[in-house]
Amino acid sequence: MNHQAWRTPALILACGCIIMTITFGVRAGFGLFLQPMSTEYGWGREVFSLSMAFQNLAWGALGAVAGGVADRYGPGRVIAGAAVCYILGLIGMSVISSPVGMYLNCGLLLGMALGGASFGIILAIIGRTVAPEKRSFAMGIATSAGSFGQFALLPVTQFLIASYGWHAALFVLAGVVALVMPLAIPLAGKPAATAGTPQSIGEALHEAIREKGFHMLFWGYFVCGFHIAMLTVHLPSFVTDSGLKVEHGMTALALIGLFNIVGTLGAGYLGGRVSKKYLLSGIYAIRGVLISMLVFLPLTPVVLYTFACGIGLLWLGTVPLTNGLVGQIFGMRYAAMLASIVFFGHQIGSFFGVWLAGHLYDTTGSYQGAFLASIGLSVFAALINLPVNETPLDQRKAVPAAA
Repeated sequence: MNHQAWRTPALILACGCIIMTITFGVRAGFGLFLQPMSTEYGWGREVFSLSMAFQNLAWGALGAVAGGVADRYGPGRVIAGAAVCYILGLIGMSVISSPVGMYLNCGLLLGMALGGASFGIILAIIGRTVAPEKRSFAMGIATSAGSFGQFALLPVTQFLIASYGWHAALFVLAGVVALVMPLAIPLAGKPAATAGTPQSIGEALHEAIREKGFHMLFWGYFVCGFHIAMLTVHLPSFVTDSGLKVEHGMTALALIGLFNIVGTLGAGYLGGRVSKKYLLSGIYAIRGVLISMLVFLPLTPVVLYTFACGIGLLWLGTVPLTNGLVGQIFGMRYAAMLASIVFFGHQIGSFFGVWLAGHLYDTTGSYQGAFLASIGLSVFAALINLPVNETPLDQRKAVPAAA
């Protein structure tokens, strides 16, 4: 009897989606804590921004390690351990009162948590359980679940902060994250060996480093991280600085999450039918146009919500496309590790995006410089994805042999 038979693709997809809903839904609300924490402790915005920047960097760096461990020993324990770090980080964040404590809890612990329960690992598990022709769409479904979490949990987070204070809100969110641990059980088990010549982790890594497309995806993802981290953390404050209400900023972030459900599903669907690299280039180019609205138009609720709906359609559409390209080019055996390494580029971008915006605000009193940098990076990312060779490496190796 196969004791693993109950771990069906449908169950794995469902659990992966719920995990993404929780982990990314909770994290999406961190920007709502910037002003109350900074006001209570007398910090400038750079302290909170730098802790979020460290979080993104730790998420990327430790996520690459977690991806390798998950590929070698199985992802279940990695995800459960990440949930424990998440809970401890949220509780620690609620009781600290110094910048150092903020860097350790919000930065290191929460970064470790997200690294162990993030796109690279969850999407690799899902990608291994579905047929190749359905892989991109399944990844889109899981990514959209993270967007649904943003839409669903942002209002909850805002309500908790307004009704009970930000300290209590963090404790409640820690309880929500505890649900991740039982959900990790169906995702346990070592990855099955794939057909073809056996390959070690070192060999897979060496092969990826020699492939130019791997580096292009890395730096394209850098731009995605810059955009998303900067907007997630600083958009609510930018909105109130511009004369609108706190509720406008929360609503904008919720709209981003809502429209990203459609956007990621659409990106996943199209990624299985047309060139993923051209879709990525298009996403980055349109992002630049939308961010220009915040720089060159007076900020009104109509402008803000139009921007939020548009950027939401493109918010995480890069994830199923980029992860899908990694699996398509390099295969699925070490997809969690390789996708997590590429995602490290995303998190380096997140570090600079969230820190630079806070630094520029504290030094110039404006977010305009950060938005202008985002527009320039959109052009860079649109161009750097175009030369990526989407042909699987196995097929490229087989061509000389067939000749």
